[in-house]
Amino acid sequence: MNKNDFNAPRGTKLQPKNRFSQFLYEGSDEYNENESPRKTELISDISKTIITHNESPDIGYEASLNPYRGCEHGCIYCYARPMHEYFGYSCGLDFETKILVKHNAPELLKKEILTPGYKPTVLSLSSATDPYQPIEQQFQLTRKCLEVLAQYRHPVCIVTKNALILRDIDLLKELAKYKAVSVSISITTLDPELKKILEPRTTPPEARISTIRKLSNEGIPVNLLVAPIIPALTDNEIPQILKEAANVGATEAYYSILRLPYGVAELFEDWLNRWFPMRKEKILNRLKSLHGGKIYDPQFFRRLTGEGVWAEHIRRLFEVSCRKYNLNNRSCEVCLSAFAPDRQMHFKF
Repeated sequence: MNKNDFNAPRGTKLQPKNRFSQFLYEGSDEYNENESPRKTELISDISKTIITHNESPDIGYEASLNPYRGCEHGCIYCYARPMHEYFGYSCGLDFETKILVKHNAPELLKKEILTPGYKPTVLSLSSATDPYQPIEQQFQLTRKCLEVLAQYRHPVCIVTKNALILRDIDLLKELAKYKAVSVSISITTLDPELKKILEPRTTPPEARISTIRKLSNEGIPVNLLVAPIIPALTDNEIPQILKEAANVGATEAYYSILRLPYGVAELFEDWLNRWFPMRKEKILNRLKSLHGGKIYDPQFFRRLTGEGVWAEHIRRLFEVSCRKYNLNNRSCEVCLSAFAPDRQMHFKF
């Protein structure tokens, strides 16, 4: 992350109404883009546990840990935005500027995995927000959690859009010795100008490709996540994204279709009005065709891949491109067998 990106524009100007609040906020809560962006407000999170379990059958993991809630990356389409409403905030500008920080995340993690009777499962770091968002440079909570996981060889999968993950290559290599880690680098577009308005504070596409190369060269299993695919805007980039990632060492690739739950739909439509007004209807109509005529379909499996003619077109294009570039021929399976909760040795990396 370039230091200048801390002053990058925000993903949205809007503050959609919190769906749990009985109060309706009236008035303007927008910032002026000609002035400095709203500063990030850091809020202490007093969570008493760190590992969260889920029963969703389509997301590929059973447990996750998130050192932060909210995300400075500001991706306009982020499906996690509505989670901020549970804390009384908006899924709009609040999600990008009011970041809840779990200062005791490493201690909670160690306590939970050392609890008698604990049964390890592959942890997802993170599932709701990016563990390497800009404030991670300051707090290093993701790194401290990785230190705990490396000490006990606890299996973990990481998804990020940020090259800051390269800072932790030492820990990732230690976990990789025991097949206890895999990394997925998420790439939505290779167009740096589109990235600036779509994912304003994330690492540029070229640097993400470079991140895949560096991780692969260090023997760390690295995958590509093409997500989200935005119909009529980024779906044409699928073959090139897969080619670029395969050329630098990615071994597996996955994708998901744009999903816009709750207030995220309002944010995305406003974003289209601002940046792609002439293409707005085409993009939204194509999206609706993927979700049975609706902006969003929450049904498991369908929510990630869509259905219908265009969903089948995207699926075939993705699969053909994966075969062409020799992706998904070998699995980066993460193993549980090396987990050792009784280890007392402390590494100094």
